[in-house]
Amino acid sequence: MTTVSGELDGVIHEIACVELGDDKPVFQSDPTMAQFKETGTELWIDTGDLEKARSIWKSEFTALTTNNTLANQVVQTGVMDEVIHQTISRLNEVASGLTEEERVTEVGFVINCRIALRLVQAFKTKVSIELHPSMSRNIGRTLDYARRYYRICPEYFIIKIPLTPEGYLSVRTLRKEGMPINFTLGFSARQNYLAARLSNPDFVNVFLGRLNQVVTENSVGGGELVGEKVTLATQEALLDARKQYPEISTRLIGASIRSGEQVAFLAGLDVMTIPPAAMEEFLEMKHLVGSIKSNIGKDIQPGIDFSHPQGFRFSKLWEVPDTFVQFVNELLANTNLDCMSGEKMELFCRERNVDLFYPFSPAQLKKILDLGKIPVLDEWSQEVALDDLMTQSALQSFSKDQAELDDRIRSFL
Repeated sequence: MTTVSGELDGVIHEIACVELGDDKPVFQSDPTMAQFKETGTELWIDTGDLEKARSIWKSEFTALTTNNTLANQVVQTGVMDEVIHQTISRLNEVASGLTEEERVTEVGFVINCRIALRLVQAFKTKVSIELHPSMSRNIGRTLDYARRYYRICPEYFIIKIPLTPEGYLSVRTLRKEGMPINFTLGFSARQNYLAARLSNPDFVNVFLGRLNQVVTENSVGGGELVGEKVTLATQEALLDARKQYPEISTRLIGASIRSGEQVAFLAGLDVMTIPPAAMEEFLEMKHLVGSIKSNIGKDIQPGIDFSHPQGFRFSKLWEVPDTFVQFVNELLANTNLDCMSGEKMELFCRERNVDLFYPFSPAQLKKILDLGKIPVLDEWSQEVALDDLMTQSALQSFSKDQAELDDRIRSFL
C-alpha cells in the first residue's frame, strides 16, 4: 500500500493527535552550556525517553531527536501498550480489510507520533521524528508518510528521512513544499554537500562516534578524532556552500556523540544532538565559563594508520574535491532531475564514476544486517565507498530495531 485512503488517514490522525496545552514550561539555565550559544551552536538532546530528557533538560536545549532505535527502546518498556491496544481496536472498526503489515505500519505511525508528542508536551520544543526504514527506497511512500507526520504537528515536528537516492529526491520535493527536514545517516562531507546543493534540507548529519568506532574495531588506528575531523570538515563545506549559494540554508547536526569530551570539542557546529549520558559526562567535567571555544577551521590529525590495507578508505570522508563539485553541478543541470527515480540517480552517479550508491545485492544487505552497524572492512571490495557502507550499515541497524518494535505490535494483533 503506497498511500492510505483519506478516511483511514483521518482516523489515524485522530488517534495519533493529543492536546498539547498552552503552558510554556520554564527550565533552569546552565552557565557552562550557555557558552555554546556564543560559538553559534545549538544543543539538542538525543532520546525518546521522556524521563531521561527531563533529568538533563536545561533552558539551553532547543530540540530533541528520536529514531527507530530510540523509539523501540521506549516501546519495549510497555509504556505504549495501551496506545497499541486502542489503535488496533479502532482499526478493527474502520479498516478490517488491512493486511497485517499495513496494520503494523499504521500502529507504528501512531506510536511514533505519540512518543514525539509526549516530548513536545513536556518541553514545547521541536522534535525530529523518523520514518519507518522500509520506506527508505520508495519515493511515493516517503512523500506520503512524511506529509502525514507533518500534518500531525506542523508547529513542532521535523521530519527525519534517511540518506538514500530516493531520500535525496524526496527531500528535494518536500523542501519545496516548505516541510522541515532532518536528512539523516550521513557519514561524509561529500554526502552532505550533495544534500545541501540538491535538496536543501534544514539539517544534515554526521554520525561521528561510529566513524571513530569503525577505525578501532577494524584495527586501522587509534580512532581518535576521526569522526570529529569529518564533522568539522562537513561544517566548513556547508559554510562555504551557504556563502556561495544564498538559497542554501542547510545546517549540520553532529550526531552519535559518545562522550562529554566530544561535546566540548565540537563547539562551533551548527547543532549537536547529545545523548543524556554524554551530556551528564560533559557537565561533570565542570568546564570553566569562558573555556568553550570553537574548533571550526582547525587542522585535525585523526588516529588512522594510513599504511594499513584499509587506511585508503578514510580521506574520502572529509574531502569534497573539485571533481565532485562538478558532478553535483551536472546533476543539478539535468533537465529530468525532478522526475528522476532513485535507480536513475544511481545510474547517473555510476556513469560519472561517483561511488555514492553501491548496488548492494539482497545477500549483501543481509550480511550488513547480520554484522551490525559497524562493518568489517575486509569483507568489502575497494568499489564500496566507506561513507556509503556506513550509511547502509546504519540503515540496516535501524531496520533491525524497527523489526523488534513491529514484532511487539504484532503480538497484540
